Amino acid sequence: MFTLVRSRVRTAVLALSAVTALASGATATTAAAAAPAPAPALAKQGPTSVAYVEVNNNSMLNVGKYTLANGGGNVFDIAVIFAANINYDTGAKAATLYFNDNVQRVLDNAATQIRPLQEKGIKVVLSVLGNHQGAGFANFPSQQAASTFAKQLSDTVATYGLDGIDFDDEYAEYGNNGTGQPNDSSFVYLVSALRADMPDKIISLYNIGPAASRLSYGGVDVSSTFDYAWNPYYGTWQVPGIALPKSKLSPAAVEIGGTPQSTAADLARRTVSEGYGVYLTYNLDGNDRSSDVSAFTKELYGSDAVYAP
Repeated sequence: MFTLVRSRVRTAVLALSAVTALASGATATTAAAAAPAPAPALAKQGPTSVAYVEVNNNSMLNVGKYTLANGGGNVFDIAVIFAANINYDTGAKAATLYFNDNVQRVLDNAATQIRPLQEKGIKVVLSVLGNHQGAGFANFPSQQAASTFAKQLSDTVATYGLDGIDFDDEYAEYGNNGTGQPNDSSFVYLVSALRADMPDKIISLYNIGPAASRLSYGGVDVSSTFDYAWNPYYGTWQVPGIALPKSKLSPAAVEIGGTPQSTAADLARRTVSEGYGVYLTYNLDGNDRSSDVSAFTKELYGSDAVYAP
């Protein structure tokens, strides 16, 4: 059996909230430049490849170090900054967007940590994750509360020139600090407000947690609002339970360096043979992982991967 646990390492102490960061003149000055228009990526045929990067330990720039031996195109199309947090302000009794020191450093240094990827045609999105404080995407007490948090997210995307937001409903620990349990309206309100705030940006779903099963409320179904959804269990095949076309789904999920290469290859082969359009990877680090990466690029794109340090 596969172990359905995400081996993620996060710092325990969170340093800065997004509200503070966005209000800070220094932060705004260092990171507010809009993302440049990317150079056209070299063409490749095949699924969209996604790389989550644990920025507590690794550089986002690693995503841009892999190209295809045949044609030179980027291996990865989307880079995910893992991760910001949804925290709970006990004084205001409201959810708040927080960045730990490492996430904040990436954002403040967008010119050197994010723009180089975007200039290669790689989209950069910010993952947002629960933080054991009771605040989550599925328990906003009102539509206004959901919309307020959506505005924090869209302001962050605009301020740092990002390409979108990824929702990961883990570790919220609903009920802590007197917060409510998941309700049916919360995530629908949040996703609807975020899409209204940023109509042309990516919104993706890490298909886990109470929010992932609460996509419809009051006659509104936000399933089609998402650009992508993916399986959260590394080393497995699981089609996300969301009404999106195959082109936007990743039933395959692998941990680079953790999932056996044979399994990564099998999952890539199945992705192509069953007509799915996305392939999810996690934990790209700074080592030369061209062997691990080639295991799936040969099946997805008919080419080995080349690593350029």
